[in-house]
Amino acid sequence: MLPRGSRPRSYGTFTRRVQRLAGLAIATLFSATLFWALAPAGANAADRPVHIVAFGDSLTAGYGLAEQAAFPARLASALKAKGISATIANAGVSGDTASGGLSRLDWSVPEGTDAVILEFGGNDALRGMDPAVTKAALNAILKKLQERHIAVLLAGMKAPPNMGPDYVRAFNAIFPSLAASHSVVYYPFFLDGIVGNANFNLFDGLHPNPAGVDIIVARILPQVEKLIARVRATRGS
Repeated sequence: MLPRGSRPRSYGTFTRRVQRLAGLAIATLFSATLFWALAPAGANAADRPVHIVAFGDSLTAGYGLAEQAAFPARLASALKAKGISATIANAGVSGDTASGGLSRLDWSVPEGTDAVILEFGGNDALRGMDPAVTKAALNAILKKLQERHIAVLLAGMKAPPNMGPDYVRAFNAIFPSLAASHSVVYYPFFLDGIVGNANFNLFDGLHPNPAGVDIIVARILPQVEKLIARVRATRGS
């Protein structure tokens, strides 16, 4: 999400980091893929690190935060603390909508990706975009990822109440419907536990501060572990 008058959409915190981070993610994943290809035949594929792309808007990118305080970095730390081998690439773009995510999917989620945390919708709702448009874009993203055999955790979003009951009802129904139809891992509300609480948000009231990010990570972590378990189960089959 991005308030009016804020800087243009960007990976992470700074606009000029878009291509650098995208290239870094691709290079990292390519290197990992090459390593796996050269690994001994007896190596246990199920034990390889799981490579996850956090794909979303400013809530993923870490708007207003240092890189190490953003959701992907904090999630990676939480997984490491539990002894779970995984990497998290930050493919968040501030100001992006679901349709914007669809347009950059192919280069934001490079070859070698095992799983995606899909987080879009906040900007769609704030701009009052037709829920049917948002749902169609997310549906297309999910289809493309499934065609590539990439596991997905769909993070839900909710429309602000001031959009009116009809809009809220239509928008909020997008995420459980898609989760059911695509059989993906589902987390109903990305901002659960922090929305409307000044202690956990930046001055704009829309984006989490570091304490808010940690709450998001703690609450979504069980679903991320479920996502990783799906990847490993597929490797072992």
